[in-house]
Amino acid sequence: MKLKLLLQAIFLFLLIINNVQAQSSPVVTVTQEQYQVPLLKGKSNNPFIRLKMVVSENTQATVNDFQFSLKGTTSLTDIQQLALYYFKNDSTANGSLDFSKAIMFGKVAVIKNKVNIAGSQVLDPGTHYFWLSCTLAPNANALNQADASCSKIVISDQSVVPAPEEKNIQQKFAVALRKPNDDNVNTYRIPGLTTSKNGTLLAVYDMRRESSRDLQGHMDIGLSRSLDGGNTWLPMQVAIDMKEWGGLPQKFNGVSDACILSDDKTGAIYIAGLWMHGVLDKNGKWIEGLTDSSKAWNHQWRDKGSQPGFDVKQSSQFLIVKSNDEGKTWSEPINLTKMCKKEEWWLWAPGPGHGITLTDGTLVFPTQGRDKNGRPFSNITYSKDGGVNWHTSAAADTGSTTESMAVQLSNGDIMLNMRANENANRKGDNNGRAMAVTSDLGKTWTSHPASRSVLNEPVCMASTHKHNYTKNGKAFSVLLFSNPNTKGGRNHMTIKMSFDDGLTWPKEHWMLLDEWNSFGYSCITSIDEQTIGILYEGSGAHMVFQQFSFKKMLK
Repeated sequence: MKLKLLLQAIFLFLLIINNVQAQSSPVVTVTQEQYQVPLLKGKSNNPFIRLKMVVSENTQATVNDFQFSLKGTTSLTDIQQLALYYFKNDSTANGSLDFSKAIMFGKVAVIKNKVNIAGSQVLDPGTHYFWLSCTLAPNANALNQADASCSKIVISDQSVVPAPEEKNIQQKFAVALRKPNDDNVNTYRIPGLTTSKNGTLLAVYDMRRESSRDLQGHMDIGLSRSLDGGNTWLPMQVAIDMKEWGGLPQKFNGVSDACILSDDKTGAIYIAGLWMHGVLDKNGKWIEGLTDSSKAWNHQWRDKGSQPGFDVKQSSQFLIVKSNDEGKTWSEPINLTKMCKKEEWWLWAPGPGHGITLTDGTLVFPTQGRDKNGRPFSNITYSKDGGVNWHTSAAADTGSTTESMAVQLSNGDIMLNMRANENANRKGDNNGRAMAVTSDLGKTWTSHPASRSVLNEPVCMASTHKHNYTKNGKAFSVLLFSNPNTKGGRNHMTIKMSFDDGLTWPKEHWMLLDEWNSFGYSCITSIDEQTIGILYEGSGAHMVFQQFSFKKMLK
């Protein structure tokens, strides 16, 4: 009897102890997620992996230690530092992650296959977020990638194993070529990229000095050059700057929307840009008396911001500069407006990105404009005498198209891949990029068979590029295309590949670069036969340069 009472007492005691422990041990669930966003050289904090913690009601938890595995990372020497940050509020992955508003939990600079980051953070009931941040070494191999997963967390002296990631992602490396406020420039936009005859990479972009707003404003065309395939870049240059022209301050002499063209025959390089002098009001009337304190604003695509005629007080101007020394120095701007623009057009402007050299040496810029009724159109502008004289073609499409890029197809025709503005109201199957083809330098155009059907269009500039390569001693070429791969919203920056002159773009050859939000413009070039380069407006920097192995994409 006594033994029975003793056993009952022990059982009751253990039950009480177990209940106390259960009440004092918080219930915490942890999930982890990684995103396809590039890890950027030149940026101190890059989002690596997100941990979401949910603490049950009426409990409190203290987090003391995290263990991470770097299995899947190409080379640990590419990583300079890992840091862990605590975010109290929702840190949804939409491209707006701000580490400066977070609390540093801990960091580690000795990188191994498994790393522990220790610290202390009290968690009240509710949802909390931790982000592992990665800082790349300055000499990190641009073609490598990194991966991370959280294998264990110590919470209130208990080990918790997070749920595994739903999808395994290895994040690619890239370069933060231009970030907000670099060189005291507010915003960098509108990328263009080309490779010179001698292998120099040249990147162009808007230097929007005071705000992110389009023309009119204080902005110039900036240039970055790389002599080693994009691993390192020389200090920024200014390629086109109209300064305080015509008695007006720089904020009323902006230049924007650069397009860069490398002459594959002679080695010369050209940059086209659109210059706006002063401001026309919504009725197309020149505004007098502008000063540095004036607030007047309009741009070339809005209302009657650019009008028929040739004069700087009537219409925005098409400028071009030339370099014969790999972009080290540039000529003074030459104004092509009177040479090429039809007087009745409201606007004639570059299509940003890059131009091409045809097999016969003809130089071709993608261009755009507004016709005599103000309706947008896309076309090409070409030179058959090495850039001395330029000619502008007929419109390439009957719809409302604007920014475009050109490629020469396998039969020698030119294809324009165009931004189709009517897609702003099309979210269904008929949403797609417009494509048109010419065999006579734009005198006549026909619709490409895949026009408006095969490439999603969120109404955004996109890049088209022809890449030449050899396989088993034979010459081949493919078309590459990049844009936000959506029908609305600018995210999921993706490169695609076509083996049949743009008829199809097989999904197995798609490559997602950045799934978060951005401005969404991009430009592709061939660095060499084995390597592709792209400059794009990314979620982590205004100008992101990324390179990748063509062989990997070719599979």
